[in-house]
Amino acid sequence: MAIEPETKSWTWVLEKRCEACGLDAARIDFRDIPDLIMANAAQWPGALDLGDPRLRPDDSTWSPLEYAAHVRDVFRRFVARVDLLVTEDDPVFENWDQDATAVTDRYNEQDPNTVLRELLLNATVLAETFRSVPGHALGRSGRRSDGSVFTVETLGQYFIHDPVHHLFDVTGQRFAASTS
Repeated sequence: MAIEPETKSWTWVLEKRCEACGLDAARIDFRDIPDLIMANAAQWPGALDLGDPRLRPDDSTWSPLEYAAHVRDVFRRFVARVDLLVTEDDPVFENWDQDATAVTDRYNEQDPNTVLRELLLNATVLAETFRSVPGHALGRSGRRSDGSVFTVETLGQYFIHDPVHHLFDVTGQRFAASTS
């Protein structure tokens, strides 16, 4: 059964704390993002081991495996977005229909071990990508096709909410760290 596509903009997470997952993205220090990525990635094996990873909790919610595959792909996609911001002037990010990707790539039919291996690899690459951004590049900007503008710093803050929130979606555990 197909899940209704997500249509709301989550850019509001740059303005206020997410009451659901507990992350206050605007308070995240950019230099903490690589460690947060790796901490998040390290929790996904346990999240997929809570039961059948392909089992959807209801007809309108992804399974843990679908969330993990999505997070894996988000990690990969944001490597490209950070690289664009650092290397090009005012880039426009390529549109990505995450819901269509979930269906086309059959997220729920993928091998959980492969998804986890790729998630960890993509997390490692993305953490290093964020870690390598020079301080003078944090204010470089780019935009989505909907007109939302991000600097390297705000893109990182916006990004980190996604895997944190999806881990909450699967485990119910709210974000708790000294950086929040």
